[in-house]
Amino acid sequence: MPGLALCLLYNLAASLNVCLTYPSTSLDFCENGGTWEKDGCICPEQWKGLRCTIVNFCKNSTYDNFHFGIITVGKYGPSIEKCESNTANAGFPKATRFCNMTVYGDIILENASKVNCDQTLESLAAQVENITENSLEISSETLLLTSDANMLTAQDISFATTVVQQIFNTSRNAVPEAKKIAVATVSQLLDAKEDVFQLQFRNKTMNYSLSLMNESLFYPNIAIQSVALPTEDTPQPVTVLFSVQRGANDILDSQQTYIEINEKELKPEDKTELQILINTTQSTNGKFGFVLYQNNKFFQSKTFTIRSNFSQRVVACKFSDGEEVPNVSVEMIFKPKYNESQFQLHSYACVFWDITKDDWDTYGCQKKPNNNSQFLGCQCNHTTSFAALMSFDYNYSYPDSLDIISKIGCGLSIAALAITIIFQIVTRKLRKTSVTWVFVSLCTSMLIFNILFLFGIENSNKNSNRSSEDDNVIPQHDINPPENHTCTVMTVLLHYFLLVTLTWTCLNAVQLCFLLLRAMKPLPPHFTLFLFLMGWGIPAIIVSLTVGIIYPLKGALGYRQEIICWLAVPEDGNYLESPWLWSFILPATIILITNAVIFIIITVKVLWGRNENLQSTKKSSVMKKILSMLSIVVVFGFTWILGYLMLIDDHNVKIIFNYLFCIFNTTQGLQIFVLYTVRTKVFQNKASDIFNSMSSTIGRIKMPSPTKISLHSEVYEMIRSLPNRIECFRLLEQSPTIEETFLSESDQSNSRY
Repeated sequence: MPGLALCLLYNLAASLNVCLTYPSTSLDFCENGGTWEKDGCICPEQWKGLRCTIVNFCKNSTYDNFHFGIITVGKYGPSIEKCESNTANAGFPKATRFCNMTVYGDIILENASKVNCDQTLESLAAQVENITENSLEISSETLLLTSDANMLTAQDISFATTVVQQIFNTSRNAVPEAKKIAVATVSQLLDAKEDVFQLQFRNKTMNYSLSLMNESLFYPNIAIQSVALPTEDTPQPVTVLFSVQRGANDILDSQQTYIEINEKELKPEDKTELQILINTTQSTNGKFGFVLYQNNKFFQSKTFTIRSNFSQRVVACKFSDGEEVPNVSVEMIFKPKYNESQFQLHSYACVFWDITKDDWDTYGCQKKPNNNSQFLGCQCNHTTSFAALMSFDYNYSYPDSLDIISKIGCGLSIAALAITIIFQIVTRKLRKTSVTWVFVSLCTSMLIFNILFLFGIENSNKNSNRSSEDDNVIPQHDINPPENHTCTVMTVLLHYFLLVTLTWTCLNAVQLCFLLLRAMKPLPPHFTLFLFLMGWGIPAIIVSLTVGIIYPLKGALGYRQEIICWLAVPEDGNYLESPWLWSFILPATIILITNAVIFIIITVKVLWGRNENLQSTKKSSVMKKILSMLSIVVVFGFTWILGYLMLIDDHNVKIIFNYLFCIFNTTQGLQIFVLYTVRTKVFQNKASDIFNSMSSTIGRIKMPSPTKISLHSEVYEMIRSLPNRIECFRLLEQSPTIEETFLSESDQSNSRY
């Protein structure tokens, strides 16, 4: 059975990228889980440096009987100890600890702060009236209660947002230290899960960019920086350039951003990720402030749906007094960040966050192409929060080596299975039996699946070139491939016939077990009919239920993938809701376990045991027993076990089992042909007759008289005796194998019903 389907299946799962060959630079150069992207290593947040070898975390620690795990620099880490079940904050950490880095680059742990287990975010939000007097205490408690972002619910974020907004409300007169802590709270909120952010409180977050302009602050998910414009008696028009450089990981720090005044144009470099140039044509005094959000979780759109896990940064720029600068021109460039092995950029839109609509809009913004193809250019005539909303097409590329192996293996299997099926039907009189329908059903389903796989596994969208959109129009989705109903139908057929093939391997095992353990006695009445109903009916029920449940809820891409026409694999790791698990992996696992149990029984009791009812007058050799075991292994589908070994978390091991899986499963039809057709006496006799007929035909053809030459005596004698040697050639006769016995006896049993 084709192995590329399962190979590519694992490839789309982020954690099981086993089919594509990683660049050698990533494996040999980047360490500690770092990945190579174009011109450098992208490190996990706990590592940094050229090769991801520099520690960026605080080790496990203990403070006042509180235990803490590894904490990333710039973040607060929760304690292992949790609030008791009888407290208001049951399950929340009892303490938090901050991992800091000094100006000299030393990583230190701050003292732990104890959490009030009876104080909740809801109760803190209710204290906003007293925030002027207790701003530092309320801000600190909010920070502590949001330190474990994975535990936050939509209500928790709503309450925390209310507190933070009031702290930055100038009328509340919160102390400066409370505002700094509130920025850290915002950074922690941006680590929360995407689905807990609700639209009803999105408008509250926009006031941050008006309030956070007094100082330069850097936290893992948010950076705030401001610049004072020159104060002159005669104010002059100025330009302000805000740049963001690529870091070693996805954590923001003070080394990544900088501001320059009176720069006339954008000046991107290789490591530039974002630049924004504000050009005022009228005189201006005051400050310009910038807020950089690491992701767009605070900007949940009703018109633009995100399906990928690519983080899209948002940059906000405001004049210090919150006033709109007249006659301003804002130029921006964004470097798109996405998985280039799976996607390619289709189009983008230059947008700003409209507070009145509580959504993205394009008014006053347009695309501005630039000379550097690495960047997306935008231009707007106002200052606010900006982003480039990108849409992607799938990169329909497949591993060449595995693709070739699969096509060659499938081609050989198709030819071999067709010959096997014809042989079983045509030679039934010579074998003096009826057709072995259970075995033929297995070969037929496998043949159909191989044909469907060879000609239908690739999505036809691969050959459709969609032109990118030049207009500044907001796309509906970040990943929006064209509909392809043919691919959906092909997925249904592949799903069905692969399940049918696996089911027939199990039914062949059941029938063989019945025949051998019952000493070749006749099968029960209507046994074959019962097997037929199971072999073709159970897979139909599974596929029908899967399509009927998944398709109305999640659409075509909830059931299938886009890269190939095969079952969808969840990118978020939620396999419990995946059709891939329930409608394929689970049935396949049950079938393989059943086949393994039957194989052990047959091996112990029949092949290597002593069963008086099955004793042959001719003793079988060890080699014949091994061949019989190999024949059973092939028809029982045990080569699929290699697919489970591909889950081993070692790249080199994955590659080895990847190729083994593809080779053995794509050639399974060829293996059946060799073991169940070529090795039979009927086929060998027919092949011998054909060979002799061809030899006789060649012998009757008159060859031109050769030129008389002098030959060495030994060479002459060898050539003279060659016709006699050809006449004496015969295929070796073999004694009956367990395969022949199984096919013959099962035929005779079936012919009685």
